[in-house]
Amino acid sequence: MTLDEAILRLVEEREITDQSVFLDLLQRTGHAVTQPTLSRHVKKLGIQKVTGRYQRVEPLPEELPVFTLTQVPPNLITIRTRPGYAQPLAVKLDQQKIPGVVGTLAGDDTVFIAITPPTQIKAVAEAVQHLLSPG
Repeated sequence: MTLDEAILRLVEEREITDQSVFLDLLQRTGHAVTQPTLSRHVKKLGIQKVTGRYQRVEPLPEELPVFTLTQVPPNLITIRTRPGYAQPLAVKLDQQKIPGVVGTLAGDDTVFIAITPPTQIKAVAEAVQHLLSPG
């Protein structure tokens, strides 16, 4: 079994929350790797830490799906999109580290974005709209 196959299998079969645990599990399968090597392979395979554990995240398609953004005062924004696209959109938003965004929560077709302070809701909505809009 290759290193990539071992990584993918572990992510599917186990709830891995820490890279040191990841390294230990890989060593038990006969793959003694360093943390930088693990990080490169994890990135290459599209594995990210989501909701506290490592998971394979499918990349967003080149063209983002149609979405509807709604401000829900005082400090919440919702994004409705096609089924299956909410989690990749939330990951994309989390990676951007938009000022005022405390965090995101994604279901199948809806992303909730928590904002602080509430006075930032309009600025965050504009930043999200710009980030997710084509062109």
